[in-house]
Amino acid sequence: MKITKAIFPVAGLGTRFLPATKATPKEMMPIVDKPLIQYAVEEAVAAGITELIFVTNSSKRAIEDHFDSNFELESSLVERGKNDLLEIVRRILPEGVSCAYVRQKSPQGLGHAVLCAKQLVMNEPVAVLLADDLIYAHPDSCLQQMMHVFEQHQASVVAVQPVPLSETKKYGIVDVATSENVIEQVKGIVEKPSTELAPSNLAVVGRYILTPQIFNQLEQTFQGSGGEIQLTDAIATLLATEPVYSLQFDGKRYDCGNKLGYLEATIAYALKHPELAHEFKRSLQEVVACME
Repeated sequence: MKITKAIFPVAGLGTRFLPATKATPKEMMPIVDKPLIQYAVEEAVAAGITELIFVTNSSKRAIEDHFDSNFELESSLVERGKNDLLEIVRRILPEGVSCAYVRQKSPQGLGHAVLCAKQLVMNEPVAVLLADDLIYAHPDSCLQQMMHVFEQHQASVVAVQPVPLSETKKYGIVDVATSENVIEQVKGIVEKPSTELAPSNLAVVGRYILTPQIFNQLEQTFQGSGGEIQLTDAIATLLATEPVYSLQFDGKRYDCGNKLGYLEATIAYALKHPELAHEFKRSLQEVVACME
């Protein structure tokens, strides 16, 4: 099985960033000069994805506009001779890559968002990327590393990373034979367990590769943690019929779903930016010196 489709659940309300997200989707918040959703799309495209499926709501038109062409903007850039900027704008959606949009009419959880895309995925394996989780990995992206595992095992794969036991209640946590191996077959998975009940300290982050059987499980999954249909619960039932693997990816994850993680990502990516790195580092040192 070859994976060519990716689901981007982007229907969340972004309440942790209000008032910034009152009229602007949180996925359109910029990290230096690109919105969060573009980083996720670029990661997917680099891994061979050619069909992008966005699960949106009525307030997310800015995402659709971002990946659409803008005739007025492009014409203006041509007239002003801004060919470098024109190329940047035209590269937002590479040639040969298509977009589709489906609405999640009410917020019923990540599992429900993935289920909304069933008719567009059909009987194929699919990647799922959460833009909130910005992952820097080089030379292979997190999703590319997961693709290698999928190619080897032809089974679902979840990206995991160690977290303090005190934070297991924030994540889906996998049960594996050992946390020492980079790749492990998952024995169990539980959504947001307490420290006492957590089977390990390996937390699932926002990257999944799922076989088509996940949709059958989601259709039979009842509301779980938070009164939502949890993708974690569907994966847990999937384990009864087929294997699932965890991958401790090689890379740095920034949790841009919270303010501190967003600021950390902004600083880290600014310090890597080819045009800004040197001057930004100097400015940052000055700011820190002034605060001491």
